[in-house]
Amino acid sequence: SPASPPLPPELTDNEDMRKLHAKLLALRNHMSEILKGDLSPEITERGYIAGLLKGHLANLRHLTWQVEQVAKGDFTQRVDFMGEFSKSFNYMVVQLDTTLTNLRKAEEALLRSTKTLKREVALRTNAVHALKKSEARFRYLANHDPLTGSLNRRSFFEIAEAGLKLAATNDVPCCIALMDIDFFKRINDTHGHQNGDLTLKHVVDLSSRNLRQSDSMGRYGGEEFIFFFADADIEQGKRAAERIRMAIADNPVKFASGPQPVNVSFGVAVVLPGWPDKRTGDFLQKVISLADASLYRAKKLGRNQVCAAPVVHPDHFENILD
Repeated sequence: SPASPPLPPELTDNEDMRKLHAKLLALRNHMSEILKGDLSPEITERGYIAGLLKGHLANLRHLTWQVEQVAKGDFTQRVDFMGEFSKSFNYMVVQLDTTLTNLRKAEEALLRSTKTLKREVALRTNAVHALKKSEARFRYLANHDPLTGSLNRRSFFEIAEAGLKLAATNDVPCCIALMDIDFFKRINDTHGHQNGDLTLKHVVDLSSRNLRQSDSMGRYGGEEFIFFFADADIEQGKRAAERIRMAIADNPVKFASGPQPVNVSFGVAVVLPGWPDKRTGDFLQKVISLADASLYRAKKLGRNQVCAAPVVHPDHFENILD
Protein backbone atom coordinates (compact mmCIF):
# COMPACT_ATOMS: atom_id res chain seq x y z
CA SER A 1 0.00 0.00 0.00
CA PRO A 2 1.18 3.66 -0.48
CA ALA A 3 3.31 5.10 2.29
CA SER A 4 1.45 7.01 4.99
CA PRO A 5 1.50 10.78 4.29
CA PRO A 6 3.62 12.66 6.87
CA LEU A 7 2.37 15.61 8.89
CA PRO A 8 3.51 18.89 7.27
CA PRO A 9 6.54 20.38 9.09
CA GLU A 10 4.73 23.55 9.92
CA LEU A 11 2.16 21.55 11.94
CA THR A 12 4.49 19.26 13.84
CA ASP A 13 4.66 21.59 16.84
CA ASN A 14 0.86 21.50 17.20
CA GLU A 15 -0.15 18.75 19.69
CA ASP A 16 -3.75 18.63 18.51
CA MET A 17 -2.68 18.26 14.88
CA ARG A 18 -0.26 15.49 15.81
CA LYS A 19 -3.09 13.60 17.59
CA LEU A 20 -5.46 14.14 14.69
CA HIS A 21 -2.81 12.98 12.22
CA ALA A 22 -2.20 9.77 14.24
CA LYS A 23 -5.98 9.11 14.47
CA LEU A 24 -6.42 9.59 10.73
CA LEU A 25 -3.50 7.27 9.99
CA ALA A 26 -5.03 4.58 12.26
CA LEU A 27 -8.39 4.91 10.51
CA ARG A 28 -6.60 4.79 7.17
CA ASN A 29 -4.92 1.52 8.17
CA HIS A 30 -8.26 0.05 9.39
CA MET A 31 -9.90 0.93 6.08
CA SER A 32 -7.01 -0.62 4.17
CA GLU A 33 -7.34 -3.90 6.12
CA ILE A 34 -11.13 -3.96 5.67
CA LEU A 35 -10.75 -3.44 1.92
CA LYS A 36 -8.39 -6.41 1.86
CA GLY A 37 -11.14 -8.55 3.49
CA ASP A 38 -9.86 -8.52 7.05
CA LEU A 39 -12.90 -7.85 9.25
CA SER A 40 -11.07 -8.44 12.52
CA PRO A 41 -9.84 -4.88 13.31
CA GLU A 42 -11.11 -3.43 16.55
CA ILE A 43 -11.69 0.30 16.02
CA THR A 44 -11.08 2.18 19.29
CA GLU A 45 -10.92 5.63 17.77
CA ARG A 46 -13.83 8.00 18.33
CA GLY A 47 -15.50 10.52 16.15
CA TYR A 48 -17.79 10.69 13.17
CA ILE A 49 -15.54 8.96 10.65
CA ALA A 50 -14.61 6.24 13.15
CA GLY A 51 -18.32 5.71 13.91
CA LEU A 52 -19.12 5.33 10.20
CA LEU A 53 -16.28 2.86 9.81
CA LYS A 54 -17.44 0.87 12.85
CA GLY A 55 -20.98 0.70 11.45
CA HIS A 56 -19.73 -0.39 8.04
CA LEU A 57 -17.50 -3.04 9.65
CA ALA A 58 -20.44 -4.33 11.72
CA ASN A 59 -22.58 -4.53 8.59
CA LEU A 60 -19.88 -6.47 6.75
CA ARG A 61 -19.49 -8.89 9.67
CA HIS A 62 -23.27 -9.42 9.81
CA LEU A 63 -23.37 -9.89 6.04
CA THR A 64 -20.62 -12.49 6.31
CA TRP A 65 -22.66 -14.36 8.91
CA GLN A 66 -25.76 -14.17 6.70
CA VAL A 67 -23.84 -15.62 3.74
CA GLU A 68 -22.72 -18.49 5.97
CA GLN A 69 -26.36 -19.09 6.99
CA VAL A 70 -27.44 -19.14 3.33
CA ALA A 71 -24.66 -21.63 2.61
CA LYS A 72 -26.15 -23.84 5.35
CA GLY A 73 -29.58 -23.70 3.67
CA ASP A 74 -31.27 -20.82 5.49
CA PHE A 75 -32.83 -18.87 2.63
CA THR A 76 -34.79 -16.53 4.92
CA GLN A 77 -31.82 -14.20 5.22
CA ARG A 78 -32.34 -10.66 3.85
CA VAL A 79 -30.11 -7.55 3.71
CA ASP A 80 -31.57 -4.05 4.13
CA PHE A 81 -28.59 -1.90 5.02
CA MET A 82 -26.49 -1.74 1.83
CA GLY A 83 -28.66 -0.11 -0.81
CA GLU A 84 -28.44 -1.64 -4.32
CA PHE A 85 -26.22 -4.41 -3.00
CA SER A 86 -29.02 -5.42 -0.62
CA LYS A 87 -31.46 -5.76 -3.54
CA SER A 88 -29.00 -7.92 -5.49
CA PHE A 89 -28.18 -10.04 -2.46
CA ASN A 90 -31.85 -10.59 -1.62
CA TYR A 91 -32.68 -11.43 -5.26
CA MET A 92 -29.81 -13.92 -5.33
CA VAL A 93 -31.05 -15.62 -2.15
CA VAL A 94 -34.62 -15.85 -3.49
CA GLN A 95 -33.43 -17.27 -6.82
CA LEU A 96 -31.15 -19.73 -5.06
CA ASP A 97 -34.01 -20.82 -2.79
CA THR A 98 -36.35 -21.24 -5.78
CA THR A 99 -33.77 -23.18 -7.79
CA LEU A 100 -32.92 -25.55 -4.95
CA THR A 101 -36.63 -26.02 -4.14
CA ASN A 102 -37.32 -26.92 -7.77
CA LEU A 103 -34.34 -29.26 -7.76
CA ARG A 104 -35.64 -30.99 -4.62
CA LYS A 105 -39.09 -31.34 -6.15
CA ALA A 106 -37.57 -32.73 -9.34
CA GLU A 107 -35.45 -35.14 -7.30
CA GLU A 108 -38.50 -36.28 -5.29
CA ALA A 109 -40.50 -36.73 -8.51
CA LEU A 110 -37.62 -38.70 -10.02
CA LEU A 111 -37.40 -40.84 -6.88
CA ARG A 112 -41.14 -41.53 -7.03
CA SER A 113 -40.85 -42.38 -10.72
CA THR A 114 -37.92 -44.69 -9.98
CA LYS A 115 -39.87 -46.45 -7.25
CA THR A 116 -42.89 -46.77 -9.55
CA LEU A 117 -40.66 -48.09 -12.32
CA LYS A 118 -39.06 -50.60 -9.96
CA ARG A 119 -42.50 -51.80 -8.85
CA GLU A 120 -43.59 -52.04 -12.48
CA VAL A 121 -40.45 -54.01 -13.38
CA ALA A 122 -41.00 -56.30 -10.38
CA LEU A 123 -44.65 -56.83 -11.34
CA ARG A 124 -43.73 -57.56 -14.95
CA THR A 125 -40.93 -59.90 -13.89
CA ASN A 126 -43.28 -61.76 -11.55
CA ALA A 127 -45.89 -61.90 -14.31
CA VAL A 128 -43.35 -63.37 -16.75
CA HIS A 129 -42.25 -65.96 -14.18
CA ALA A 130 -45.87 -66.84 -13.42
CA LEU A 131 -46.61 -67.10 -17.14
CA LYS A 132 -43.62 -69.37 -17.71
CA LYS A 133 -44.59 -71.49 -14.72
CA SER A 134 -48.18 -71.66 -15.96
CA GLU A 135 -46.99 -72.46 -19.47
CA ALA A 136 -44.77 -75.26 -18.15
CA ARG A 137 -47.69 -76.53 -16.08
CA PHE A 138 -50.03 -76.56 -19.08
CA ARG A 139 -47.36 -78.26 -21.19
CA TYR A 140 -46.96 -80.90 -18.48
CA LEU A 141 -50.73 -81.42 -18.26
CA ALA A 142 -50.93 -81.72 -22.05
CA ASN A 143 -48.38 -84.55 -22.01
CA HIS A 144 -49.16 -86.39 -18.79
CA ASP A 145 -52.00 -88.31 -17.22
CA PRO A 146 -53.49 -85.95 -14.58
CA LEU A 147 -54.06 -88.71 -12.00
CA THR A 148 -50.84 -90.72 -12.07
CA GLY A 149 -48.35 -88.31 -13.64
CA SER A 150 -47.26 -90.87 -16.23
CA LEU A 151 -47.22 -89.96 -19.92
CA ASN A 152 -50.63 -89.88 -21.53
CA ARG A 153 -51.30 -92.16 -24.47
CA ARG A 154 -50.61 -89.58 -27.19
CA SER A 155 -47.29 -88.47 -25.70
CA PHE A 156 -46.15 -92.04 -25.11
CA PHE A 157 -46.86 -92.97 -28.74
CA GLU A 158 -44.80 -89.98 -29.95
CA ILE A 159 -41.86 -90.98 -27.74
CA ALA A 160 -42.15 -94.67 -28.61
CA GLU A 161 -42.24 -94.00 -32.38
CA ALA A 162 -39.13 -91.81 -32.06
CA GLY A 163 -37.51 -94.55 -29.93
CA LEU A 164 -38.24 -97.20 -32.54
CA LYS A 165 -36.63 -95.11 -35.28
CA LEU A 166 -33.61 -94.33 -33.11
CA ALA A 167 -33.17 -98.03 -32.31
CA ALA A 168 -33.15 -98.81 -36.05
CA THR A 169 -30.60 -96.04 -36.68
CA ASN A 170 -28.35 -97.31 -33.86
CA ASP A 171 -28.87 -100.95 -34.93
CA VAL A 172 -30.06 -102.05 -31.47
CA PRO A 173 -33.21 -103.89 -30.30
CA CYS A 174 -35.95 -102.40 -28.12
CA CYS A 175 -39.05 -103.68 -26.35
CA ILE A 176 -42.67 -102.70 -25.86
CA ALA A 177 -44.41 -103.99 -22.71
CA LEU A 178 -47.96 -103.85 -21.43
CA MET A 179 -48.74 -104.05 -17.70
CA ASP A 180 -52.14 -104.66 -16.12
CA ILE A 181 -53.01 -104.42 -12.40
CA ASP A 182 -54.41 -107.80 -11.33
CA PHE A 183 -57.98 -107.76 -10.00
CA PHE A 184 -58.11 -103.97 -10.01
CA LYS A 185 -61.94 -103.99 -10.24
CA ARG A 186 -62.03 -105.98 -7.01
CA ILE A 187 -59.89 -103.29 -5.31
CA ASN A 188 -62.28 -100.57 -6.51
CA ASP A 189 -65.38 -102.53 -5.46
CA THR A 190 -64.01 -103.53 -2.06
CA HIS A 191 -62.02 -100.45 -1.00
CA GLY A 192 -63.64 -97.66 -3.02
CA HIS A 193 -62.53 -95.56 -5.97
CA GLN A 194 -60.36 -93.25 -3.86
CA ASN A 195 -58.24 -96.22 -2.83
CA GLY A 196 -58.36 -97.39 -6.42
CA ASP A 197 -56.82 -94.07 -7.50
CA LEU A 198 -54.26 -94.41 -4.70
CA THR A 199 -53.38 -97.86 -6.05
CA LEU A 200 -52.84 -96.48 -9.58
CA LYS A 201 -50.50 -93.77 -8.30
CA HIS A 202 -48.67 -96.27 -6.09
CA VAL A 203 -48.06 -98.61 -9.03
CA VAL A 204 -46.84 -95.75 -11.27
CA ASP A 205 -44.51 -94.47 -8.55
CA LEU A 206 -42.89 -97.88 -8.03
CA SER A 207 -42.68 -98.51 -11.78
CA SER A 208 -41.03 -95.12 -12.44
CA ARG A 209 -38.41 -95.77 -9.77
CA ASN A 210 -37.35 -98.94 -11.56
CA LEU A 211 -37.02 -97.47 -15.04
CA ARG A 212 -33.80 -96.35 -16.66
CA GLN A 213 -33.55 -92.76 -17.86
CA SER A 214 -33.84 -93.98 -21.47
CA ASP A 215 -37.09 -95.91 -20.77
CA SER A 216 -40.61 -94.49 -20.89
CA MET A 217 -43.96 -95.27 -19.27
CA GLY A 218 -47.47 -94.19 -20.22
CA ARG A 219 -51.03 -94.84 -19.19
CA TYR A 220 -52.59 -97.00 -21.89
CA GLY A 221 -56.09 -96.99 -20.43
CA GLY A 222 -57.82 -97.75 -17.11
CA GLU A 223 -55.49 -99.90 -15.04
CA GLU A 224 -53.28 -100.77 -18.02
CA PHE A 225 -49.87 -99.15 -18.61
CA ILE A 226 -47.41 -99.31 -21.49
CA PHE A 227 -43.59 -99.24 -21.46
CA PHE A 228 -40.81 -98.60 -23.95
CA PHE A 229 -37.51 -100.27 -23.01
CA ALA A 230 -34.69 -98.74 -25.08
CA ASP A 231 -31.69 -100.80 -26.22
CA ALA A 232 -33.13 -104.05 -24.82
CA ASP A 233 -33.49 -107.51 -26.39
CA ILE A 234 -36.32 -109.83 -25.35
CA GLU A 235 -34.46 -111.23 -22.33
CA GLN A 236 -33.49 -107.76 -21.12
CA GLY A 237 -37.08 -106.59 -21.67
CA LYS A 238 -38.40 -109.51 -19.59
CA ARG A 239 -35.92 -108.72 -16.80
CA ALA A 240 -36.94 -105.05 -16.81
CA ALA A 241 -40.61 -106.03 -16.54
CA GLU A 242 -39.84 -108.60 -13.82
CA ARG A 243 -37.96 -105.96 -11.82
CA ILE A 244 -41.04 -103.72 -11.86
CA ARG A 245 -43.40 -106.64 -11.10
CA MET A 246 -41.37 -107.67 -8.04
CA ALA A 247 -41.09 -104.07 -6.74
CA ILE A 248 -44.89 -103.79 -6.81
CA ALA A 249 -45.45 -107.24 -5.29
CA ASP A 250 -42.99 -106.50 -2.45
CA ASN A 251 -44.54 -103.12 -1.54
CA PRO A 252 -48.24 -103.19 -0.62
CA VAL A 253 -50.21 -99.98 -1.08
CA LYS A 254 -51.05 -98.27 2.22
CA PHE A 255 -54.80 -97.74 2.69
CA ALA A 256 -56.25 -96.13 5.81
CA SER A 257 -57.62 -99.56 6.71
CA GLY A 258 -54.16 -101.14 6.41
CA PRO A 259 -51.68 -102.37 3.77
CA GLN A 260 -53.16 -103.91 0.62
CA PRO A 261 -51.05 -106.28 -1.55
CA VAL A 262 -51.02 -105.43 -5.26
CA ASN A 263 -49.85 -107.60 -8.14
CA VAL A 264 -49.39 -106.90 -11.86
CA SER A 265 -49.05 -108.96 -15.03
CA PHE A 266 -46.78 -108.15 -18.00
CA GLY A 267 -46.65 -108.94 -21.70
CA VAL A 268 -43.40 -108.05 -23.54
CA ALA A 269 -42.67 -107.88 -27.29
CA VAL A 270 -39.31 -107.14 -28.93
CA VAL A 271 -38.38 -105.15 -32.06
CA LEU A 272 -35.10 -106.22 -33.66
CA PRO A 273 -32.84 -103.74 -35.48
CA GLY A 274 -33.01 -105.47 -38.87
CA TRP A 275 -36.78 -105.15 -39.14
CA PRO A 276 -38.51 -102.63 -41.45
CA ASP A 277 -37.35 -99.02 -41.14
CA LYS A 278 -40.84 -97.54 -41.62
CA ARG A 279 -41.69 -97.74 -37.95
CA THR A 280 -44.87 -95.68 -37.99
CA GLY A 281 -47.89 -95.76 -35.70
CA ASP A 282 -49.28 -98.78 -37.56
CA PHE A 283 -46.09 -100.73 -36.98
CA LEU A 284 -46.04 -99.71 -33.30
CA GLN A 285 -49.65 -100.79 -32.92
CA LYS A 286 -48.80 -104.26 -34.26
CA VAL A 287 -45.97 -104.60 -31.73
CA ILE A 288 -48.38 -103.49 -28.98
CA SER A 289 -50.82 -106.17 -30.15
CA LEU A 290 -48.07 -108.79 -29.69
CA ALA A 291 -47.38 -107.51 -26.16
CA ASP A 292 -51.13 -107.49 -25.45
CA ALA A 293 -51.44 -111.13 -26.57
CA SER A 294 -48.59 -112.03 -24.20
CA LEU A 295 -50.28 -110.09 -21.37
CA TYR A 296 -53.48 -112.08 -21.98
CA ARG A 297 -51.43 -115.30 -21.74
CA ALA A 298 -49.87 -114.13 -18.42
CA LYS A 299 -53.38 -113.63 -17.03
CA LYS A 300 -54.52 -117.06 -18.24
CA LEU A 301 -51.51 -118.64 -16.56
CA GLY A 302 -52.53 -117.17 -13.17
CA ARG A 303 -51.46 -113.48 -13.27
CA ASN A 304 -48.60 -111.86 -11.30
CA GLN A 305 -46.04 -112.86 -13.92
CA VAL A 306 -44.22 -111.77 -17.09
CA CYS A 307 -44.81 -113.42 -20.48
CA ALA A 308 -42.90 -112.62 -23.67
CA ALA A 309 -44.16 -112.77 -27.24
CA PRO A 310 -42.34 -115.01 -29.72
CA VAL A 311 -39.55 -113.23 -31.62
CA VAL A 312 -40.77 -113.24 -35.23
CA HIS A 313 -40.29 -111.02 -38.26
CA PRO A 314 -43.05 -108.45 -38.85
CA ASP A 315 -44.11 -110.33 -41.96
CA HIS A 316 -45.29 -113.10 -39.63
CA PHE A 317 -46.94 -110.96 -36.94
CA GLU A 318 -50.36 -111.81 -38.27
CA ASN A 319 -49.73 -115.54 -37.83
CA ILE A 320 -49.14 -115.03 -34.11
CA LEU A 321 -52.06 -112.68 -33.63
CA ASP A 322 -54.58 -114.94 -35.38
